Amino acid sequence: MKSINWGIMSTGTIAKKFAATISRLGDTGKVLAVASRSMATAAEFAAEHGVPRAYGDYDALVRDGDIDVVYVATPHSHHYENARLCLEHGKHVLCEKSFTVNAAQSAALIALAREKRLFIMEAFWTKFLPAYGLLAGELAGGAIGAVTHFRAQYGFAPTGARYVRKFDPALAGGALLDIGVYALGVAAMVLGYRPAALHSRAVLGEYGTDKFDSIMLEYDNGATAHLVTTIGSVIPTEAAIFGTEGRIVLPEFTALQEFAVVTGNGERTVKASFEVNGFEYQIRETERCLRAGLTESPVMTHEQTLAVMGMMDTARAQWGLRFPGE
Repeated sequence: MKSINWGIMSTGTIAKKFAATISRLGDTGKVLAVASRSMATAAEFAAEHGVPRAYGDYDALVRDGDIDVVYVATPHSHHYENARLCLEHGKHVLCEKSFTVNAAQSAALIALAREKRLFIMEAFWTKFLPAYGLLAGELAGGAIGAVTHFRAQYGFAPTGARYVRKFDPALAGGALLDIGVYALGVAAMVLGYRPAALHSRAVLGEYGTDKFDSIMLEYDNGATAHLVTTIGSVIPTEAAIFGTEGRIVLPEFTALQEFAVVTGNGERTVKASFEVNGFEYQIRETERCLRAGLTESPVMTHEQTLAVMGMMDTARAQWGLRFPGE
């Protein structure tokens, strides 16, 4: 394949991070175009990040014949329609998390991508971090014996318009699809994507969406997980894996660069710093798959995306939380 040309759909904070990442890499393609619902916003983004083409609507972006793959960075409430638009116009897709609002939408996108022989992957950037590769090696090598429990917590407190936006039902707001996906995703990486049972409770806020979530997972081998995520309280982002012979502490588990292995023999730290900011690894994986002619990443598989989406569906069903249009 020739040099890979990216299009970016949306101009928000995460889209800016994505564009800034590619601009600092010398071994990937380039961002050729950006699209926003506002031409002025798209032009401003393009000027700031050195993007040659700016479009004031998403249709123009997907009709650009020079674009190979689109990074969908819109709110997750719109991922289904936006990613579908890309696929219908023959574009490969890297779509932000949460992949869609529910598992049915995810399955429909995956089916369409397979039908059109196009690549699609959830941009769960955490999974591609080198530190998690090292962690997998530690666990496989029995560093803490048999794994018995995983614990994770994450909470932040936005204010003003951002607070309202984070809980907006029309945007599929709430803690679960925003940050709970991190806790569930990493728990699945450690313990597996098919828990035997999921038990959860949530506190719903003034907008009818979840502001505090507690999720317990049980596995057939006896392992468990407890996950707490919240919007409205500042809780340190950290996780830990417990085993029969010790524990592994994961500070900033969503953006892991080091972890501590603690056993009866003492404590040691394992480090794997980012080259840029952590986004580079999912970008490289996408391009590797495109060059290899793959329609699915073996690192972040379609089945794994569907499994996590299914867990979030189960949790919301237990809370009685449905979003508009479901």
